[in-house]
Amino acid sequence: MSVLNQLFNRGLLGAKCKTCLNLAISRIKLLQNKRDVQLKLMRKEIAQFLQAGQEAIARIRVEHVIREQNTWEAYEVLELFCEFVLARVPILESQRECPTELQEAVASIIFSAPRCSDLPDLLHVRTLFASKYGKDFIAAASELRPDTSVNRTIIEKLSVSAPPPELKLKVLKEIALEYNVDWDSTKTETEFSRKPEDLLNGPKKISVQPQVRSRPEIREGPSNVDHSLNGKHGGGYLQSPKSRKSTGPSTIESTTRDRDAIKPSNEINKTTRSSQSSSDVLERARSAISAAQRASANARAAAELVKNANFTPFKPT
Repeated sequence: MSVLNQLFNRGLLGAKCKTCLNLAISRIKLLQNKRDVQLKLMRKEIAQFLQAGQEAIARIRVEHVIREQNTWEAYEVLELFCEFVLARVPILESQRECPTELQEAVASIIFSAPRCSDLPDLLHVRTLFASKYGKDFIAAASELRPDTSVNRTIIEKLSVSAPPPELKLKVLKEIALEYNVDWDSTKTETEFSRKPEDLLNGPKKISVQPQVRSRPEIREGPSNVDHSLNGKHGGGYLQSPKSRKSTGPSTIESTTRDRDAIKPSNEINKTTRSSQSSSDVLERARSAISAAQRASANARAAAELVKNANFTPFKPT
C-alpha cells in the first residue's frame, strides 16, 4: 500500500483537507450572519441620507453596500463548493488527476482563496491542492486561463471593478422603497448618466495649430539657372520672358555645362584665398623677425657706446 500511496500522492489531503474545509464552512456561516447585520445598518444609513437630501454621500455609500452583497453571495456559493469537496475527499485521494465533476469546485476554491481574506482556511486547502496537482493547476485557476472551469458567479461577485451606474440606481431605489423614503431620483439619474469627462466640466479642447514649414520652391528648368548665373541681386542682366520660356535640349545642356564650370572655379577661389592668407602670415612673421634683429643690433650699438664712454682715458689740457 505504501507504493500505491506514493504513486497516487495519497496522504497529502486526507484529514488535513477535511479539517480545513470544516473550519472554512463554519467560518463562512459566522461571517454571513455578521454581514447580514452590517448590511441592514448600512442600508438604513443610506435611507437616512436620502431623507436628509444628502444624495452625494448616499451614492458613495451604495457602492460599499453592493460590494458587501456581492461578497455575501460569493460566500454562499463557496460554502456549497466546500461541502461538495468535503463529501468527496476520498475520491480526490484515490485519483491522481482532479476528477471532472470536481474541477469546478476545486478551481473555484483555488481562485477564491487569495481574494477572501476573511477565510484563511481556504489558503491551507489551496496549498494542499498545489501539493496534490502541481503549481500549473493552481496558476491556471488563479489566472483564469481558458482551460479552467471557475464558477462565473464567483468571478463576477469577487471582482474589484466598480459597480455600473444602473445597478447603483437600482439599489438606491430599493432602499428608498424599503424604508418608505419620498425620494426624487431625477438628480441622481442625471448624475449617473453623465460621462466621466463631463464630471470635470467637460473635456478640455486644446487647439493646436498645425505648423506649416515653408520649403523653398525649386523650379526645374534653364530659366532659374540662367537667372542665377546672369543676374545677382538685380545687378546682372535679366533675360526676356521669351528666353525663359524656351526649355529646349540645347539650353539644358548649356546650363549643365555652366554648373560644371562653376564648381572648379569655386574650388580655385578657395585655394587661392587659402594660399594668400598663408603668404600674408609668412610676410608678417618675416617683418617681425627683421624688426627684432634691428632692435637687437641697435641695443648692441648703444651698449658699445656706453662702454667706450666709460673707459676713455682722461687727457689733461
